[in-house]
Amino acid sequence: MSQYTDDIAAAGSVIKENGSSWDAINPESVARMRAQNRFKTGIEIAKYTAGIMRKDMAAYDADSSQYTQSLGCWHGFIGQQKMISIKKHFENTDRKYLYLSGWMVAALRSDFGPLPDQSMHEKTSVAALIAELYTFLRQADARELGGLFRELDSAREAGDSAKEAEVQAKIDGHITHVVPIIADIDAGFGNAEATYLMAKQMIEAGACCIQIENQVSDEKQCGHQDGKVTVPHEDFLAKIRAVRYAFLELGIDDGVIVSRTDSLGAGLTKQIAVTNEPGDLGDQYNAFLDCEEVTPENMGNGDVVIKQNGKLVRPKRLPSNLFQFKKGTGEARCILDSITSLQNGADLLWIETEKPHVSQIGGMVDAIRKVIPNAKLVYNNSPSFNWTLNFRQQIFDGMKEAGTDVSSYDRADLMNEKYDATELAITADEKIRTFQADSAREAGIFHHLITLPTYHTAALSTDNLAKEYFGDQGMLGYVAGVQRKEIRQGIACVKHQNMAGSDMGDDHKEYFSGDAALKASGKDNTMNQF
Repeated sequence: MSQYTDDIAAAGSVIKENGSSWDAINPESVARMRAQNRFKTGIEIAKYTAGIMRKDMAAYDADSSQYTQSLGCWHGFIGQQKMISIKKHFENTDRKYLYLSGWMVAALRSDFGPLPDQSMHEKTSVAALIAELYTFLRQADARELGGLFRELDSAREAGDSAKEAEVQAKIDGHITHVVPIIADIDAGFGNAEATYLMAKQMIEAGACCIQIENQVSDEKQCGHQDGKVTVPHEDFLAKIRAVRYAFLELGIDDGVIVSRTDSLGAGLTKQIAVTNEPGDLGDQYNAFLDCEEVTPENMGNGDVVIKQNGKLVRPKRLPSNLFQFKKGTGEARCILDSITSLQNGADLLWIETEKPHVSQIGGMVDAIRKVIPNAKLVYNNSPSFNWTLNFRQQIFDGMKEAGTDVSSYDRADLMNEKYDATELAITADEKIRTFQADSAREAGIFHHLITLPTYHTAALSTDNLAKEYFGDQGMLGYVAGVQRKEIRQGIACVKHQNMAGSDMGDDHKEYFSGDAALKASGKDNTMNQF
């Protein structure tokens, strides 16, 4: 027996128990609707997807080639089409997630209009996007199953038992489009209580994994912008605990927390950490401050001074009232941040870097793993990096160090198209191609994501269409550049009425009204041209 046939039998029993007034209710139609609505709540989704992430984390610990990937999606439709494409090309969704970027929420989903990535958007917009993404993924399930049910009916009508069995097996083995979402909570949008409340809302929407960063919440900056300000460890750990409490309160005992450190590019702090004795966590944080020794005689009005290593020192304070870290301490601070977070309840790390360099990332991970052997990273394969230039310069530097003649190349101009066919450029492209596998193996990266890819693809495809359609290509610009490619590549939404739920609506009309149903999918529906 399958779940589908079990549901038919169960629905049939309920209908029978309720007497003749329910005679018009078809138990198989009930079973179909149940199959098309596998996840009833966001909490069910969070429980299911947390289990997937934990299984994938264990698989990666055993074999680093089993790393995971995601793309950032700013709308439910974008996430849906991504997962439909993944199933089409790879036949499953193994180790493929979605990423929800706070940057894209700010830029695209705020009622204020486009905003910079500085936590100025509405708190509730993050949870709303999680719910929207899962609504569209669940609809993708319903649409795909609806097609299988129609195939099943056709096989039965044709008396083709072999085809009927084949379709039934597809229904029973259906792979859901619902996958884990790694969701960005920024710096928590306030104090630890605010972080807890927002985390709850995100989990209730379906999030099994929440990413939180160690910047000060009211001065939060994009990880690739200047002016980043971090908080002392205890302040950040309180927020990690707040997220864990939210998971546990809602019954997601295996929820995943990603602790992100922006310390590599953050040279400032708003607070001097509380310390009770030499060497404690607060003292370690303060040890990175850029200080100068003072005496009571040379102290200025309003100076802040601390005792450090038996001496009285004055941290350098800027006109903004922020304190400055010593130059060159970023990597050491990242390592301490990461170890401390894992020791206090985080599951995965995120180290925001200024360039994609396997050796740099791997060096920090090696230091972390001396304390936490199974430490692993979520890594931002960021569009803020100029990947072409970065990798060409890395290859250039390696060639020069090896004694190869590089006089035909201008290191500062390696982005130039004239280099595209050179050995250097071809080698660099191969390094970009294998970057994820290489860094998963050599730098402990469990999950690779691109934060803003669909922001850029939407802009690029719109530019191409606008150039052709409003130019001399006219309608051919759309037909050749979009529709013809959709048809030939088997893009599901070429049948846009079907994608929007028209066929599912027809199914329901038939369930509810029988032969009296007025359906949209008759012979005059222009979608039949596809």
